[in-house]
Amino acid sequence: MSLNIHEEIRKNRIKSVFIIGMFFIFVALLGAAAGTILSMSYTGEIFNIGSILISVGVAVFVSLIYILIFMGIGSNMILSSTGAKEASREHYPHLYHSTEALSIAAGLRTPPKCYIIEDPSLNAYATGFSPEKSYVVVTTGLIKKLNRQELEGVIAHEIAHIKNYDIRIMLLAAGLVGATVFIADFLFRMFIFGGHGGGGGGGNKDGRIMIIVFIFYFILIITAPIVAQLIKLAISRQREYLADATGAELTRYPEGLASALEKIKGDPDPMIERANNATAHLFISNPFRKKKGGLSKLFSTHPPIEERIAILRGTKK
Repeated sequence: MSLNIHEEIRKNRIKSVFIIGMFFIFVALLGAAAGTILSMSYTGEIFNIGSILISVGVAVFVSLIYILIFMGIGSNMILSSTGAKEASREHYPHLYHSTEALSIAAGLRTPPKCYIIEDPSLNAYATGFSPEKSYVVVTTGLIKKLNRQELEGVIAHEIAHIKNYDIRIMLLAAGLVGATVFIADFLFRMFIFGGHGGGGGGGNKDGRIMIIVFIFYFILIITAPIVAQLIKLAISRQREYLADATGAELTRYPEGLASALEKIKGDPDPMIERANNATAHLFISNPFRKKKGGLSKLFSTHPPIEERIAILRGTKK
C-alpha cells in the first residue's frame, strides 16, 4: 500500500490542532464583541481595552465551564440519543474478541465497552472521554453483513479514534460549538434588546466608526455559530482520514477496511433511525450521505468514501 501512515497521522494532527485553535479565536472574538458593545452602549467609547479584556475572559471562562460539563456527560447523552445498548458477550463473542485483540495491538490498557444499535443500516462509531472510558458502537446490520476481516477493519477504525484521542477532540468540538451558539445567542439578544445610545458619539466621524463596528460585530454574532459548525465538520473529516490510516496500521490489512467501506457505500438505506445532525459526525460513514447539493461537500461530516477507499488501496492519484 503506497500510504505513509505516519505522515498522514502527522499532517492530520497538525490540521486538527489548527482547526481547534480557530474555535478559541471565535470565542475570544465573541467576547471582544460583548466588551465593545457594552462599552459603546454605556460609555460611548468605541474601544475600551479594560471592558474588552474582561469580556474575553468571561467568554472563555463560560466556554470552559460549558465544555467541562458537556464532556462529563456527553458520552452518555450520545449513547442514549442513538439508542445504543451494551452488547452481550454471549450473543456477540466476535465483537468482543476483535475489540479486545485490537485494543491490545493499539496499546490500550482498558478495552472499550461494546455497544450495539438495533438497526439494519451499516455503521459504527466510537465515543468516550478517554481511552480508559470509551465505547465502540456498531449496528446489528454491520455485524450481519460484513465478513470477519471487514468487521475487524471497522472496529480497528473505531479503536483508532480512541487511540488517537479523537473521541475527546470531537466531544471538545461539540462542546465548543454549543458554547459558541450559547454566547452568540446571548450577544444577539443584548444587541437587539440592549440600549446602544449611551455616551454620545463624539462627532460624525466617531458616529460613523461606531456604526461600522456595530455592523461588523452584528455580522460576527450572526455567522459565528455557522462558522463554528463548519469548523467542527472540518475536524470530523480530518479525523476520519487519520482513523483510516491508524486502523489500517493496527490490522496490517487495509483491504479489510476498504472492502467494508465499499459495502457501506453500497448500503441502500444508510440512515440510522435515531441519528441526527448532532451525532452524524461520529459515525464511520455519514448517515445522511444520500443528501445532495452544491454545498454538500462543505457541510459533509465525512470525506468522500471513494477517496478513503482509494487511499487505503494506494490507488489515489
